Amino acid sequence: MRVLITGGAGFLGSHLCDHFLAEGYEVVAMDSLLTGSMENIAHLAGNSQFTFIRHDVTEPMRLEGALDAVLHFASPASPIDYMKFPIETLRVGSFGTHNALDVARDKNARFLVASTSEIYGDPLVHPQQEDYWGNVNTIGPRGCYDEAKRYAEAATMAYHRAFGVQTRIVRIFNTFGERMRLDDGRVVPNFIGQALRQKPLELYGDGEQTRSFCYVSDLIEGIYRLLHSDEIYPVNIGNPNEMTIRQFAHIVNTLTDNPAGMVIKQDLRIKDDPQKRKPDITRARTLLGWEPKVDVAEGLERTIRYFEGRVHA
Repeated sequence: MRVLITGGAGFLGSHLCDHFLAEGYEVVAMDSLLTGSMENIAHLAGNSQFTFIRHDVTEPMRLEGALDAVLHFASPASPIDYMKFPIETLRVGSFGTHNALDVARDKNARFLVASTSEIYGDPLVHPQQEDYWGNVNTIGPRGCYDEAKRYAEAATMAYHRAFGVQTRIVRIFNTFGERMRLDDGRVVPNFIGQALRQKPLELYGDGEQTRSFCYVSDLIEGIYRLLHSDEIYPVNIGNPNEMTIRQFAHIVNTLTDNPAGMVIKQDLRIKDDPQKRKPDITRARTLLGWEPKVDVAEGLERTIRYFEGRVHA
């Protein structure tokens, strides 16, 4: 079995490479390295079952040999990244998705696209179910990412309906773990970096907005199960254990023995920041037999150990 993983040098993509290799697959990782890093896949350099191709998937893609699956994970994913690269984000969600789908169609391979909880926007329904259409500001600063992912979902379903491509759509909720970038602007590396430097954790807004944090190994297992299922419609994969950002900050401070506490940074609030985020994972439980197993505190302990040697680098 052979798979192509676009965005294979990114946070999630590199973990997918590890998982598929462990399951006995031959893995081809493709990445432009716009936000990905060779460090994430350096440990795979001597693996005969692993190949890395540096390529921008918004450009035409050619791949020799058979493929059993294409997993499209190429995209900037943090607010700092997609606000810095809005055009690239839109291109990878549109042109990149079409190119990856064309490869899957040509190879008669199964296709899985990485979508996101951000397609729900600042939700008016709570928790978020897959049949909720969302509340998205198309012209706001997050619109480039939100709409790129919504378009990618539409393109994926169009290829399924028009060409019979066996497609899968995963809607990923807040995920954390090793190989996140310390400077990517997301709350987990932000808090851990500040805590390890014994500085107060900076809360955007009042800290009462909620998130549901899923450790990376749980997410990867859910994606693997979805790829091998018969489900063509979107499936939420995430942890339904909802907490406020303030509560999450308290856990990080406790685990790092950080006495500096927290500080409110109203000016850092990002426009259209969702106030609530919690997945309804009924479909994942029913269709995939999946639910998260790693407790948030346990996942944070592993992630903190990863960042300890990187904070002062």
